[in-house]
Amino acid sequence: MPRREDLETILVLGSGPIKIGQAAEFDFSGSQAVQALREDGYKVILVNSNPATIQNDPEMADKVYIEPLLPDTIRRILEIERPDALLAGMGGQTALNIASELAHAGVLDELGVELIGSDLDAIDKAEDRDLFNQVCLGIDLPISEAIACNSMDEVLAAADEIGSWPILIRPAFTLGGLGGGTAWNTGELVEIATLGLRNSRIGQVLIEESILGWQEYEYEVMRDTADNATIVCTMENIDPMGVHTGESTVVAPVQSLSDRDHMQLRDMSLSLIRELNIKGGCNVQFAVNQSTGEVRVIEVNPRVSRSSALASKATGYPIARMAAKIAVGYTLDELPNPITGEGTTAAFEPTLDYCVVKIPRWPFDKFRTADRTLGTSMKSTGEVMAIGRCFEEAFLKAWASLEQGAPHPRPLTRADESEGEGMAERAFEQLPDNVLIDWLRIATDRRMGAVLEAFRRGWSIERVHEITRITRWFLYGFQRIANVENEIVARSCNPKDLKADELRKWKSFGFSDGHIADALSGFPALGLKQVADDKNEQAVMKARHGHAVHPIFRMVDSCAAEFAAKTPYYYSTYEPHGDNKIDVLPNLENRVKRRQVVIGSGPIRIGQGIEFDYGCVHAVKAIREAGMDAVLMNNNPETVSTDFDTSDRLYFEPLTLEYVTEVLLREHAHGILLQFGGQTAINLALPLESRLSVLNMPLDILGTTCDAIDEASDRERFEAFAERIGLQMPRGATGTSADDVRRAVEKIGFPVLIRPSYVLGGRGMEILANEKQLDAYLTEAYLAPDKPLLVDEYLGHAIELDVDAASDGKEVLIGAVMEHLEEAGIHSGDSTCFIPTQNISEDMLKRVREQTKKIGIGLKIKGCFNIQFAIQGDDLYCLEVNPRSSRTVPFVAKATGVPMARIAARVTLGIDLDDQEIPKATSGHVAVKAPVFPFIKLQGLDPAPGPEMKSTGEVYGSDIRADVAYLKARLATEIPVAKEGGAYLTVRDEDKEALIPVARQLEEMGFTIYATPGTADVIREKGVEVQTVYRINERKHPDALDLMRKGQVSFIVNVPTISGGAVRDGNMMRRLAVEMNIPFVTTMSGAVMEVSAIRANREVDLVPMRLKVNY
Repeated sequence: MPRREDLETILVLGSGPIKIGQAAEFDFSGSQAVQALREDGYKVILVNSNPATIQNDPEMADKVYIEPLLPDTIRRILEIERPDALLAGMGGQTALNIASELAHAGVLDELGVELIGSDLDAIDKAEDRDLFNQVCLGIDLPISEAIACNSMDEVLAAADEIGSWPILIRPAFTLGGLGGGTAWNTGELVEIATLGLRNSRIGQVLIEESILGWQEYEYEVMRDTADNATIVCTMENIDPMGVHTGESTVVAPVQSLSDRDHMQLRDMSLSLIRELNIKGGCNVQFAVNQSTGEVRVIEVNPRVSRSSALASKATGYPIARMAAKIAVGYTLDELPNPITGEGTTAAFEPTLDYCVVKIPRWPFDKFRTADRTLGTSMKSTGEVMAIGRCFEEAFLKAWASLEQGAPHPRPLTRADESEGEGMAERAFEQLPDNVLIDWLRIATDRRMGAVLEAFRRGWSIERVHEITRITRWFLYGFQRIANVENEIVARSCNPKDLKADELRKWKSFGFSDGHIADALSGFPALGLKQVADDKNEQAVMKARHGHAVHPIFRMVDSCAAEFAAKTPYYYSTYEPHGDNKIDVLPNLENRVKRRQVVIGSGPIRIGQGIEFDYGCVHAVKAIREAGMDAVLMNNNPETVSTDFDTSDRLYFEPLTLEYVTEVLLREHAHGILLQFGGQTAINLALPLESRLSVLNMPLDILGTTCDAIDEASDRERFEAFAERIGLQMPRGATGTSADDVRRAVEKIGFPVLIRPSYVLGGRGMEILANEKQLDAYLTEAYLAPDKPLLVDEYLGHAIELDVDAASDGKEVLIGAVMEHLEEAGIHSGDSTCFIPTQNISEDMLKRVREQTKKIGIGLKIKGCFNIQFAIQGDDLYCLEVNPRSSRTVPFVAKATGVPMARIAARVTLGIDLDDQEIPKATSGHVAVKAPVFPFIKLQGLDPAPGPEMKSTGEVYGSDIRADVAYLKARLATEIPVAKEGGAYLTVRDEDKEALIPVARQLEEMGFTIYATPGTADVIREKGVEVQTVYRINERKHPDALDLMRKGQVSFIVNVPTISGGAVRDGNMMRRLAVEMNIPFVTTMSGAVMEVSAIRANREVDLVPMRLKVNY
C-alpha cells in the first residue's frame, strides 16, 4: 500500500530530557523519522522539552515546540495545530505514556487525531503485564509464573503462592526498569514493591518466579500493515538474567545458540509481533536456560527502543526511518534499502559478517559513594559500540572506547579497590583471590575485567562459569584474550625486534599498540608512564609502521558484500592474512574535495552529554555546505552523528590517538576539527600535534591552536595571560602533594574550592570549610606530579554568568550571556540558566562583553569558546575559559535563534564572521534551562547540587514572563510543582532573614509552614504562623521524615550548612524527597524562584510557544 494521501500534518512526540534509561537514542530515532516523513511531503510538528537535541532544531521540522512533555501541554498543542495524526513510537516510554493517556481520555477522538505507528490495543497488551501474559498463553508461548498485584497485601500473598526465593518485582508502564528488582526475603520484597507500586503509572507490579542465571537474548523485528515481517538483528547479553539489558554487555549477532534454537526464538518473535498486531519496529526479549533448553518470553517493547538504536548501527538498517514509513502506509517490499540503494528492499534481512560489542558507560567514576551493583534497574548513562571481525577484537575495541580508567584491561591490584592516599603503594599488590571471586559473583561495572583477570591467573573455564553463570562461548573468548596477553608478556622484548606476523596476530585479536607496549614491559605497576621511550606505545607504533602493518577498513553494508553498497560506513580490522600496506581511500587521486575529519564526543556521560553530539552534527553540516568532504569518527550508537547519512564517511572507532591516526593515514585528510567533541576531542589536541611530526603528516588542526588550548587550560599560563590583559581571578594555587595543598589553603583561608586540573564536569570538585574536611578530602584524592590539585578561594553569594561566543581572531560574536539562578559554587551544568539575564546592570553587561572580546582575541581563539564569570558586588571575576564548544551552545541556539555551532564551524574552515550571514537574534521572551538529575536511580548519593556536576540532561521553558518560563522548565523536569499542602523550611543562620518573605508568600497562598526550631523562631517573630518540628538527629517525633511519609509536606527549602550533623540530616531528608517525588530547593535564590513559580502556576493559563528564528 503506497503512502496515505488522507494525512497532511503529523505531530511527532520526542522523549524529553536525557536521563538514565532514556538517552540520546530517541533523538536519533526521532530525527530519522522526521526526515523520512518530510521527504514524503508531510508537514511535521515536533514537540520535545530537551533543548540539546538536533531533532528540535528549527530546520528539522515545519513547526517546533520546546515545551514540557505533559498530557496537558500536548492537548493544548493539538488544539492549536489540529494535526491529522500523532506519531508516538519515536519518543520512548515518555511519548507512549502520553499518547495512551490522551487516547484513553478521549482527547484524540474529540479532536479527530489518529494515533499512527502503534495502535492502542498493542501498547496496552505489551505494557500491561497481565494482558501480555494472557496473549503469550493464547499462542502457547512459555512465560514465567507471574501474578499481577495492585497492593502490598496482594504482593505478599503472591510471594506465598510462588513459594520460592528469589522473587522478581516488575512494575507496569515504567522506564528503564525503574522501581523493579530482585528480592531474596520478605523485607527486600516490601521495600522494592513499595517503590514499584509508587512508580508504575497504573499502580501495578508483577511478582514472578526469578530466572536468574539464564541467558538473555533480544530479537529486533519489523512488521508492516500487509503482515510482512523480518528479523533485523539478533542480540545476546553476556551478563545472564538478573541484569537489565541496558546494563549488560551485548553482542550481535547471537553467538551461542544452535541453529535450531535460533529458529525457535525467531518463530516465537514473529508469532508474537503478529498476535499483538504491532506495525513498525519492536523488540522481543527471551530468557533461555542453556542446560535444559527451556525458554521464557520476558517482554516486548512496542516501540523504537535503545536496542533498536544499537540494532540500527550494528546492521546499518535504519529502523526508525522504516517504522515512520510504515506508519504512513508503506509496506516493506515497496521501500528501497537505503544502504544498497536499489539493490534490495527493506524486507531483506540484514546479514552480518562481523561481530559487534556494546558496553554501557556507568557514572561510578564520578559518584564514588553510589552502589555499583547492577540489577534490573538501569544505572548507566550511555554506551559505546565497537565492530571487529571476531568477538575478541570487538570487545577490546569497545573497552578502548569507554574512556574510563585504563584504555585496555590491566592486571588487577589493590589500587583498583579504592582511590586516595597510598594508592601508588597498593598498585604493587595483586588483588586477593577472595576479592576477585566477589567481583566475579556480583554483577558490577568491574565484572568483565575480573573475568579476564581470572584467566590471567590460569583459572579454568568451568570454575569461572560456576561463579558467573556467563555462557561458556564468551568465556572461551575471554580466555583467548588472556592467553594472547600472556604470550606478549612472555615475549618481553624491545618493540623493534617484533616480527610482522607476530604484530598482525596480536592486532587481529584487538590489542592496541598501548596494550602491546604495556604487556611487553610486564604491566609496570604505575602504568605506561614509567616505560622508556624505546618501549612505549609510540615505539610499538613505529615498529608496526616499519613492517607496514595497518588495519583494513571494512564496510557495514547489511548484506555481507552480496550486493553493491552505497553507504560509506566503515570499521577498521586487522585480518590475520591481510596485506601489509595502508588501506588508502579508493580512487584518491580523482577526489577534488578537501577532506575534513570531525572527532565526536564518545559515550554519553555526566558532564559530556548529547550537547556535544549536537555540535558535531552542525560541524559536519557546515563542512558539507562549504563543498568539502565531512568525515566523522565516533563510537556512540545512540546519536544522530553516527547515522549513516549524516556525514560523507563514517568511521565507527574508539576515539584514541592510535585509531584516529590510522583513519587520518587512510583518508590523507586535509584537516581535523576537535572543538565540538567535548573534552574527549580536546584531550587529543596536544598528543596529536606531537604525533603528526613523527608521521610527517601535512594536516591542519582546524580552529584554535593547540598552544592556545593549553594556555586556556593550564592554570599558571592562564593566570599570566589574565594579568597581561587585566582580568580579575579568584586567588588560587596548585599543589602536587598533600603538604602543598595544606600550605595553599593556609594562604587563601577557608572556605576553598578544591579540584583536579584538566577536568570535565567538575569531577572530584568540593567546597571545604575546615581542616577536618580537608583531611577527609586528601585521603580520597589521587595526587601525582602530573595530576595536581587546584585550590581556589570560594566566592560566597556571587552571581555566576556563562557566555558563549565565537571568534575568528579579529572579531568576536557573543551568542548570549546567561545568568545562573544558583550562586557560584554550584556547577554551571547543574544550575538553572536564564537568557536574557534578569538581575545584572547594563553597565556590568558591558564589562562582560568587553572582557569576552579581549579574551577571544587575546587567546587567538578560532571557533567557539565559553567563559564563566562571577559577580560579587562590583567585582567581575573570570572563573574559567573553555576553548571549545560548550554544553550551553544548543540552548543558546534555541533561545536566541543564532546557530552558534554552525557559525563557529564555518570560522574554523576559514570563513570569517564578516563573510557570513548571521541571523538577527530573536527577542521579547525569556528562555530557561533547568537540569534533570539521576538521583532516583542511583542510591547512596547526596541529591544536593554542588560544585561537581550530577545532572544527566536538561529541559527548556520559554515565555514572555520570566516566572512562567521557569515554571514551564520546572514542569518539564517531571518533578511536580507544589500546589498546596505543607512547606518545610530549614536554612543556615545567614539565610534566616532572607527566608521571611518566602515564608510569608507561602502562608498567603495557604500553605501550612513547618520549620526546625532555629528557623521557626526567626519566622514567628515576624508574624508568620509556623509549626515547629524536631531536627532529625534529635531522634524525637514528629521530625521532617515523619511529615513527609504522612504526605503532609509538598515542598522543601533546605539550605545546608557545610558541615556537622545537619549535613547527615539534610542528606536523609533529600534522599527521601527524591524517592517520594517531593520538590526541594537547596539555595535561597532557588526558593524565591520556586515560590514565584507556585504563584504563577495558580494565576496563569500556560500557553505553548512555538520556536521562532529569523532565518
